[in-house]
Formats: sequence, structure tokens, C-alpha cells
Amino acid sequence: MRYYNSNEYYSPRGFGGFSLFPPVIKMLLITNIGLYILQIFLSSYTIDDIPLEHYVIKYFALIPLGYGFKIWQLVTYMFLHADFTHVFFNMFALWMFGVELEQVLGSRKFTFFYFACGIGGGLAHLLLGPSFTHPAPTIGASGAVYGVLLAFGVLFPDRLIFLYFLIPIKAKYFVAMYILLEIFAVGSNDLVAHLAHLGGAFTGYIFLLYETRRFPFQRRFGHHRKPRRFSRYGDYDDEIEEANVYEINSHNTIDDRFVNDRGEVITQEMIDAILDKISKGGYQSLTPEEKRILFEASKHLD
Repeated sequence: MRYYNSNEYYSPRGFGGFSLFPPVIKMLLITNIGLYILQIFLSSYTIDDIPLEHYVIKYFALIPLGYGFKIWQLVTYMFLHADFTHVFFNMFALWMFGVELEQVLGSRKFTFFYFACGIGGGLAHLLLGPSFTHPAPTIGASGAVYGVLLAFGVLFPDRLIFLYFLIPIKAKYFVAMYILLEIFAVGSNDLVAHLAHLGGAFTGYIFLLYETRRFPFQRRFGHHRKPRRFSRYGDYDDEIEEANVYEINSHNTIDDRFVNDRGEVITQEMIDAILDKISKGGYQSLTPEEKRILFEASKHLD
């Protein structure tokens, strides 16, 4: 997976750098695909001539209010899918747009973000859906995935995405196009929960407004806090913006060890450990000392 814009070229990688399958994305892919396989397996068995899959839908899909809704269904519905194309495209989009987002936000915050978008999408469908569609169980990770898609478009607006692998389009236009299509499709009889998609995207946008401290009340009551910014290394504040951080790979290496201006010995093992920490938790997970070491290491690149 490669993204390109006029300012940078970035390709996530493993072996001490950014992983193609960060931990939360990997967990979500395995869980969703595994549960879809389980759905197929259960559909072959019955109880009193009723397929076991029926009970899965009854208790774990998102059931409309007044028809058997349970609170846990706001989470469990995200892990059920109708067919192979449903789970494939949801998981492909999650991987495509979520890999870098997890590495920017950090795994813990990305987990919260993903489930918040899914729950927000579910609530939008539960509360607004009856005005536009007939009551029916809802399944799929699309609400959460639309939140991920929206966040990618906001944080990386000029990244080029190749539509149908052929047509280049900037992420901001790609996302805007999909959101508009969802808005126009609300109320259609295509058996797609468009309000869940829009609810997930809206929740993702609210999350980003809060994280970047752009809510009016945050400026009024928290004026001493500066807006939070995001980079490909994670979110950071203005007090560390002068630190230019570089990815250390096979083309940019430092010696096995070097001595900094303070007389401290910085080793390759220390740098590798810091890069692994960035991969797992984002740049914001580093301590001030680790940030200083990484900055000094960047000045010794060959």
C-alpha cells in the first residue's frame, strides 16, 4: 500500500518500521473473518428446523427498538456480515485506510475511535432509521469503517487514491463523494443501512474535532491548551514541533552506536526499540527522553 502527495511519499513496512498489519487492525480482520466463517458453519445446523444462524442474528445483530433490541447489539452487530462480498469490502477498506490511522492515533486511541464510530452509526440507524426504512436487523462493520474513511480524508486530504486501481483522486474528494452518495441514498430500498454509514462518519468527525481541540467550548474553557496536530508519527503538540523525525530504514542508517553532545552512547538497539514503540503506540507514546534520542539519531543519518 502506497500513498503519495506533493510533500511526502510513504510506504508502511515491517521489521522495525511501520507494520502493514498493526495490532488492532490485525485483531479486527481476524475476528471479523473468523466470525463470518463461523456464521457459515452455523447455517448448516438447525434446532427444531431453525438454522442456528437465525439465533445469531436474533441476539447479536442490531435489532430495531421495540423488536427485541439489546444494548450489547450496538457492538456485536459490527462483527456480523451478510455474505463474502460484504465482509471482504469492509475489511479491505478497514485495512486500506485504517493501517496508517492506527499508527497516527496509536492502538489504544484507534480502538476507542473504531468502536465509537460503530456505536455512533448503530445509534443513528436505531433512532433515525424508522423514519426512512422498514424495521429490519442490521449487521456489518460499515458504520465503523466509514468513520475510519472520514478520518483518513480529514487527516490526509491530498493523498492520492486510485479508484478502481486506475483513476487517481485525492482522498478529500474520494471521501466527499462517498458521503454524498450515502446522503442521497437515505430512504432507498436497497437493504443498505445508509444512516449507519453516515452516523459512523459523523462520529468520526466529532472525534477529530475533539482531538484537534476545535470545539468552541474547548477554546473558551481550555484556552491554555494548544490545538493538537497529527503527523504520520502520531499526534503531537507545538512544544515538540521543531523535532524533525526520520524513518530509519535500509537506505537511511546510523552507525551501530554514536556519542551525542552530552557524552551519552546511543546504540542501534535503542533506536530499534523506540521505532517498535512508535509502531505499536504512535509517536505520542514516546517519553520526552525517547523523543530526544530519536531526534539526535536523525542527525547522524548517513
